[in-house]
Amino acid sequence: MTARDEQKEQRRQLIIDKAIELFAKKGYAETKIGDIAAAADMSVGLMFHYFESKEKLLEEIVRYGAKCTDYPKEMNFENPLDYFEGFLKMLFHYAIEQPRVMYLFVIMGQLGYSESIPKSIRDIFSDINQVEQSAEIIAAGQQYGYFREGDPHSLAFAFWSSVQGIMEQLAAFPEMRSEEKIPDYRWIIDILRGKNHDKSRKYP
Repeated sequence: MTARDEQKEQRRQLIIDKAIELFAKKGYAETKIGDIAAAADMSVGLMFHYFESKEKLLEEIVRYGAKCTDYPKEMNFENPLDYFEGFLKMLFHYAIEQPRVMYLFVIMGQLGYSESIPKSIRDIFSDINQVEQSAEIIAAGQQYGYFREGDPHSLAFAFWSSVQGIMEQLAAFPEMRSEEKIPDYRWIIDILRGKNHDKSRKYP
């Protein structure tokens, strides 16, 4: 990659980062393209060299968010409880180090109900179904005692609702973004944890 290409990529990422923050704080409809350009310290004309519209910029962000939701599936884990624990440990760490992680949760949360967001982008979001994916893992692990008894879909819904709420609150209250104050990930895992889970039993 040439120095010029690297500079272009840095500018493009800067636009994305500033847009993520503004969309999360102000909302998609209330954020003007000029607001993003000003935050990125560039002209609107220059920004249009990277993204032809605000809608295309949001689409890029949502696709990025959708890609991030696939990360847990790529993790290696010995049992299904480790799957959720590993993901939360990573997520809470990044929430402290990289605020855009929380802002992404805010944006993705808005997609489910905001009519100001174009349907084509909401359709991308509709393909993301962490609850269903997690419910399958929970159902498989319940027979080994890894997860508490109950409807797997409801347990997954409770888990992801808690994660979503914490990320949104961390975005709203930055003073909570420290290792001393951020909620213990194990509190959230206890929503799912079975009382008699046996890690010595081999998970298929």
